[in-house]
Amino acid sequence: MDEVSGDLDELYAKVAAILERARGAVARTVNTAMVEAYWQIGREIIEIEQAGSGRAEYGEQVIKKLAAKLGKGFSVSGLKRMRQFFSVFPNGSTIGSTLLSQFGIGSTALSQSGAERFPQSLAWSHYLVLMRIANDQARAFYEVEAAREAWSVRELERQIHAHLFERLSRSKTPEEVLALAREGQTIAKPSDVIKDPFVLEFLGLQEHPHLQERDLEQAIIDRLETFLLEMGKGFCFVGRQRRLTVDGDHFYVDLVFYNRLLRCFVLVDLKLGKLTHQDLGQMMMYVNYYDRTQLVDHEAKTVGIVLCSDANQAMVKITLPEDNDHIVAATYQLYLPSEAELRDELARERDEVERLLRLSSSPTDEEP
Repeated sequence: MDEVSGDLDELYAKVAAILERARGAVARTVNTAMVEAYWQIGREIIEIEQAGSGRAEYGEQVIKKLAAKLGKGFSVSGLKRMRQFFSVFPNGSTIGSTLLSQFGIGSTALSQSGAERFPQSLAWSHYLVLMRIANDQARAFYEVEAAREAWSVRELERQIHAHLFERLSRSKTPEEVLALAREGQTIAKPSDVIKDPFVLEFLGLQEHPHLQERDLEQAIIDRLETFLLEMGKGFCFVGRQRRLTVDGDHFYVDLVFYNRLLRCFVLVDLKLGKLTHQDLGQMMMYVNYYDRTQLVDHEAKTVGIVLCSDANQAMVKITLPEDNDHIVAATYQLYLPSEAELRDELARERDEVERLLRLSSSPTDEEP
């Protein structure tokens, strides 16, 4: 290859990269401008309706005549969605420049139009999905997470259908739930990375008697990128079936991850069926091994997760020390949970905790 050809190839690569970045910036700007325009159109429609008779029939007539006057590209249903958009987001994005700056996204991620209402990372199709969420706190949470994590519309829909907000809200106080809605998921301590249940419907497995732990493990490896999204923020895959040798005996951790936000190893052991004290004891040994042989000075204590189909929290409370915060048992589901299932599970857990509290306060009483 001559010198000119080599220089031309290098120049072409640089110019192509510049154009690609420019196209991306133009697309983001156009998306944000569309979202802003649709929000303003929705506001104008509502203001006209409020200034009119206030009747529903009047609003319908306004929208039909406006759609006819605007012509191609503006249907009645589309204008109704714009009206709904303003109704659901009367002040614009629930994120705001302060939160975006806090997330490290930067002010350039916001629309520079007017009050800087919407982040560039969310398109109109994202807001069509968000508008379907009735719960204000859940909607705010998903908007924050979608913008911060640059979720595609498909990933946003999956997280909504998997009830991510409800799963993260379990065992939180009302104040903590409010903070979750305003700020999204924050990772400051080991329990922040735990979801219960983990929803693994993307593995495509069916619950049947012949399902084995190695099938579950292989399915996770085959769909590792999606599994990391389900695990949450900051996870990096280290390896599978990592060997531990203690006095000549070999043990194997199913999955090893590293969480860069917590700066610690996260060990995952996969179990079918109900959790046993042997499962917890084995994980305790794994965690101790990593703490004593793998950690360096700047890293935090290892986190161990026993992932099983029945977590048996009563067994966890009895087996592990009271001050334990680094070994947890979490359930997994091979299908998307319904809201009713989550409510029933919350009620069951609350009853179990209350029962344990009664037993601990009255050790001589017989269990009811």
